[in-house]
Amino acid sequence: MTETLLKERKDKLLALMKDPAYVPMKLKELAVLLDVPREQREELREVLEALVLDGEISLSRRGRYGRPETLTLTGIFCGNARGFGFVTVEGRDQDIYIPADKTKDAMHGDTVSVAAEPGKYGRRPEGAVLKVLERANKTLVGYYQKSRHFGFVVPDNQRIAEDIFIPEGQDMGAVTGHKVVVKLTEYGGNRRKPEGVITEIIGHVNDPGTDILSIVKAYGLPEEYPPEVMEQTARLPEEVTDAERRGRKDLRDWQTVTIDGEDARDLDDAITISREEFGYRLGVHIADVSHYVQEMSPLDEEALRRGTSVYLVDRVISMLPHKLSNGICSLNEGVDRLALSCVMDIDSQGRVLGHEIAETVIRVDRRMTYTAVNAIVTDRDPALMEEYAGFVEMFSLMKELADILRQKRHMRGSIDFDFPETKIILDEKGRPVDIKPYERNAATRIIEDFMLMANETIAEDYFWQGVPFLYRTHDNPDPEKMKRLGTFINNFGYSIRTQQGEVHPKELQKLLERIEGSEEEALISRLTLRSMKQAKYMPACSGHFGLAARYYTHFTSPIRRYPDLQIHRIIKENLRGGLTEKRISHYDKILTGVSIQCSATERRADEAERETIKLKKCEYMSRRIGQEFDGVISGVTNWGFYVELPNTAEGLVRVSDLHGDYYLFDEERMELRGEMTGRAWKLGQKVRVAVTGTDRLTRTIDFLPVREEDRKEQEREGFH
Repeated sequence: MTETLLKERKDKLLALMKDPAYVPMKLKELAVLLDVPREQREELREVLEALVLDGEISLSRRGRYGRPETLTLTGIFCGNARGFGFVTVEGRDQDIYIPADKTKDAMHGDTVSVAAEPGKYGRRPEGAVLKVLERANKTLVGYYQKSRHFGFVVPDNQRIAEDIFIPEGQDMGAVTGHKVVVKLTEYGGNRRKPEGVITEIIGHVNDPGTDILSIVKAYGLPEEYPPEVMEQTARLPEEVTDAERRGRKDLRDWQTVTIDGEDARDLDDAITISREEFGYRLGVHIADVSHYVQEMSPLDEEALRRGTSVYLVDRVISMLPHKLSNGICSLNEGVDRLALSCVMDIDSQGRVLGHEIAETVIRVDRRMTYTAVNAIVTDRDPALMEEYAGFVEMFSLMKELADILRQKRHMRGSIDFDFPETKIILDEKGRPVDIKPYERNAATRIIEDFMLMANETIAEDYFWQGVPFLYRTHDNPDPEKMKRLGTFINNFGYSIRTQQGEVHPKELQKLLERIEGSEEEALISRLTLRSMKQAKYMPACSGHFGLAARYYTHFTSPIRRYPDLQIHRIIKENLRGGLTEKRISHYDKILTGVSIQCSATERRADEAERETIKLKKCEYMSRRIGQEFDGVISGVTNWGFYVELPNTAEGLVRVSDLHGDYYLFDEERMELRGEMTGRAWKLGQKVRVAVTGTDRLTRTIDFLPVREEDRKEQEREGFH
């Protein structure tokens, strides 16, 4: 077929398919419509395939041809170590399953166009990747394996199924065992592996610090500040000047404290409180970071790029340089500091009667820790009460008001997930020596309650003023996920009420209260949390489901969160009467982009933090091979079940290791049941396990159940 004839036929087919009345058709149907004789149908196929290759038309999985927009969807590809994947399409309830042979050259995180068909028998839709529209992975971090004339990089990210081929001379001299950064030059596909060139050797896998540094590199976390940022930082003052104090409300004679963890360095919130005739006057004073970080300066642009500080197990990657975060912006004891204050008058029912937002200068009288304050308000520790005699009344008043505020939130339905966070203790070489739950106490709750109150007060004020603002929003849960949660908890004798598929936060709050203290508490709490949507930043106020709050923002941590810094600027401009039409238009233009960036960097930070914790848990358990622990089944799949230990470490018991029976997975009951023995492993079940292995590269821990009869036999023989 000549090029001219091919072009004519392409144009004819394209004109047909662009007709609004055209519906996708198979080759045979097109041949009949176009009156193409049987002997020329192969030529028609050639023209159609050429159009598909050009991206002009698309071919569905069932063999129908049509315009791409009628057959394809755009979404984010989520890979799996076993080769298959899923595509998440915004606005669709179900992900699209992509079999391993239909992923094309897509990698985890890529934006792809996909052709999909409805799932059969109630299953999720199934499809095929047609084209990668945007690459998520320009570089990868992984473990290098050297062969004689080439090498491979095994990606740290388990969702990337293919190793990366490294041609001879492209490895920077790396040897087997090195953790490396590889720049991708080809993405593979059609049975070809992706290809790349090593651009950085991080260190040997066994070298101290290489493990965490690999995660830092993998998530693209910025390690160094650009020179222009450090130059601007160097010009900042070490202390507050007289000129800076002028025009501000002077609160230095108010009794003021900070309450933080023992190892906290960036102290960005301070508290004052007094008893009044109407109830309480609560002051929440937040470091005025925006005074030092001006809009569109190098410091500001770098802070927006980072979005948030990242707290890894052995280091903090700060949003702002230390001279700011630990120096002039940190509300350190005994020195003057600039603040943006929200002073609230609150009655004995926890209602805010009035409030004032002001630019202030404060001086912290005492830097307190959660441990010390908790010992005073909960344990009434005599020694500490004597040491902090001038502050005991203040702390008692704080607890009194915090209890009222918490009860008020509870009455409206606010959900409180009281998960113990993981605290990992490292030695001087970065090795984990202990893992334990980091429990909240009365002091941490006091600060949480006061910060929530300030955030809600600020958000409501600025919502009704109608000026551009950033809000922290949390949408209502997906009805389908709530339905699945309801089905699951029925197995434990619990239920949640819904109306037209919608659930009120009070229902979930009641559920958490009913399970408190039960064996299944941790399990159901986590499943409930996973059934809810992610909170995010938005320039529109749509409420916060989890807090049962109509108005909510993030105002209280501008040292470590960019959204807080952004709204401080708006608040201060408004207080000074500077929110002109021009400035309002400016904020209207930028706030959507700021909210998207901040939501994305927050997710990145959360994932990196989780990965470092998983890594150190795995390293900790690697020195406990053969030891036995009591745990609870925290997840069940068709390939095995996960067990969580009291120290929060989680490992997998593989079905393939459960010899002597064939196990079937019941998704509705979330259990594995032996076909011959009837033995069941189900969510929430207590189980004793032995540690059989760990893999620091995949960050996984392997367990095997310990049967009671086996343990008794070992004890009799003196092995235990």
